[in-house]
Amino acid sequence: MELEKLDAGTPAPPVHRPHPRQPEAAAGEGCLVVAVRLPVRVVVFLVVLPVRLVWDVCAAAARWLDRAVFRPLGRALLWAGRAVFVWPLVGLWRHVLVPLGGVLARLGNLVVVVPAGWLYRHVLVPVGRALVWLYARVLTPLGHGVMWGVRGIVAVLAATGLGVFAVLARLTRYLVVVPCVWLYTWVLTPVGHAVAWCAKGLVRLVGMLVTGIGTGLYWITRILFVLPLLAVWRWVLVPVGRVLAVVAREIWDALGHAWRVTGYVSLAVGRFLMTLFRWAVVEPARWVYTRVLVPVGHVVRDVVLRPAAAAAGAAGRAVRQSLASARLTLRQARADIRRVLVGERRPARDENRREPIAGDTRTLGSSTTALTKD
Repeated sequence: MELEKLDAGTPAPPVHRPHPRQPEAAAGEGCLVVAVRLPVRVVVFLVVLPVRLVWDVCAAAARWLDRAVFRPLGRALLWAGRAVFVWPLVGLWRHVLVPLGGVLARLGNLVVVVPAGWLYRHVLVPVGRALVWLYARVLTPLGHGVMWGVRGIVAVLAATGLGVFAVLARLTRYLVVVPCVWLYTWVLTPVGHAVAWCAKGLVRLVGMLVTGIGTGLYWITRILFVLPLLAVWRWVLVPVGRVLAVVAREIWDALGHAWRVTGYVSLAVGRFLMTLFRWAVVEPARWVYTRVLVPVGHVVRDVVLRPAAAAAGAAGRAVRQSLASARLTLRQARADIRRVLVGERRPARDENRREPIAGDTRTLGSSTTALTKD
């Protein structure tokens, strides 16, 4: 137990974990890489720093333009496009084209569909039925008779043709085929075998000549061209390519490192300029607005604007009351003049009402209904 407590209470020794890229870099780097890296990174940093500053300024300006100019302008153009194109087209579709389409559809139905249906029912259907009757009663029997006669003629012609073909086949066999087979078997086949044997020998001779010439040309080309080019590639181009690859890799790594470092520098410069602008322009302007303009505005609002607004409201109410009293007086005068000239207007009474007046309404208990009337 004591050993377990001692083991549990004893802290573990710290484990040193090296950077994963350090051993690989240290193992694969040589004196050329170390000699090239520092000057290349310094030169690339000095070249990339103005580019990164200009890039960050352009990016900030683009974000500000997108937020303050392009988005409101896009919304305004979208609204204007809707007002100029979409809404008129929607109104034209709803209030002009759709009713016009309905009218044209009804007109087409009356002008085209109804006459076409009448023509189909009363003209085309009877004509089709007449044609079917003509085909079934007249053309079909006539066609059967014609086909019977044609079949007889064809049978006679076929028998005659078969006889002539048999005679011609016998003559062709004994006059043409048998002599041609004899000539092929006893003349052409031996001559062909002799010609083929001569051609094979000639081909073998030419193949041997071509093989010898090709072998000589192969070794001449190998000795005069391939071996010198292989030596130049192995002992000149490969080392130079390795050196150039190391330089290009270091330039690429230096560009990435310089871009990241110049980003931090650009961020620091931007924060410094923003802080300078804030304390040089924004804070004084805010102080002037808060300490000077706001109190002056409150004084102007309380001393000048509110009394002026109250006076204007009172004057407006007085003017509205005067206009209302003038309209009422004018209306009463017009009514008096009409009463003097025309007289009192009597309410019109409708003598042809189907229902009685309110005092004589029909009920089930009264004797004025048709069921209880004496």
